[in-house]
Amino acid sequence: MSPAVQAAAEFRRLHERAPEGVWSAPGRVNLIGEHTDYNDGYVLPFALRHRIAVAASPRADGVLTAVTIGSDGNAQWAIPTSVADLAPDRTGGWAAYPFGVAWVLRQHGFADGADLVITGDVPTGAGLSSSHALQCAVALALLGLADATVPLPELARWIQRSENDFVGVPTGLLDQTASLCCVDSHVLFVDVRSDEQEQIPFDPAAHGLGVLAIDTRVRHSLADSAYGDRRTACERAADLLGVPSLRDATDISGLPEDLLPLARHVVTENARVLRTVDCLRAGSLPLIGAALTESHVSLRDDYLVSCPELDVAVESAVGAGALGARMTGGGFGGTAIALVPVDRDEQVRAAVTSAFAERSFTAPRMFTAVPSPGAGRDY
Repeated sequence: MSPAVQAAAEFRRLHERAPEGVWSAPGRVNLIGEHTDYNDGYVLPFALRHRIAVAASPRADGVLTAVTIGSDGNAQWAIPTSVADLAPDRTGGWAAYPFGVAWVLRQHGFADGADLVITGDVPTGAGLSSSHALQCAVALALLGLADATVPLPELARWIQRSENDFVGVPTGLLDQTASLCCVDSHVLFVDVRSDEQEQIPFDPAAHGLGVLAIDTRVRHSLADSAYGDRRTACERAADLLGVPSLRDATDISGLPEDLLPLARHVVTENARVLRTVDCLRAGSLPLIGAALTESHVSLRDDYLVSCPELDVAVESAVGAGALGARMTGGGFGGTAIALVPVDRDEQVRAAVTSAFAERSFTAPRMFTAVPSPGAGRDY
């Protein structure tokens, strides 16, 4: 059963009526371009088949209710709250994500009372942007109930504000933009500073390849991690260099030792994104493997956001025949991706599984990540 079908069925069960509509949004894999979004740089994500769905109907009393249905079928309710009373620091836990979206949409005149029922199959804590998929689906649902539309790049910035100011996580724009704007069989090349976007065809299977996602099952929380510290340090580095952001940095040699590696990662990662885009435009998809592995080394050694499980996933995948591999997402756990020839897929999976077992790591979960459609209304 798809998340959208499940959401509609659960809505009928819980509210004894059909929802007015169901909207869903995907998780994402970032092919390359990590920690560049909040530095005004370049990113290259694609959407996953895994989605978060929201079944919704309006309420006349201005109250927002929300319930999420877990994989075990249990319902977890948020405390019903008047949309007019929503404010940062009044809502915690998972409910802060949908309520934060309602809060920011209300400021633009687009959110009122509603019943929301949420289901999904995006793995949580895996660095595949489950929280942003939730936020994007809620935003589209509330806009749909209001019979309103907002340009997707603008909506992505509104959702970013809800997470930064309401939830309290200083994320950039990569994940919201990917979930809203990606299309089937493409990667989305985004210049975060200008909002300029280009859909680039991306069909690994046509080249005899697959993107293997390796969920290490090391769960991370950006709110509890050093993510915010990295962002603040990048802003300090840009100030010292006298540039608007590290996107504009050229000579970084004069930075202090604690900032130099972070700046080096951002500068070189932007270059790797551009190099990858050139390969894809030229139809040379197999050549991007080296850039993926270089990205991981930079994230591991310069940005210091990897972990032993991610490193083992990358090293064992490449050692077993992957053309390249890297961690994806904010880091400190989550998922790695590997560009794998289809005839070596089983070999790579076996090598990764064996490497984890040898170190007594929790067995990873692996699946082929297929570029899929972005967010929208299901029915």
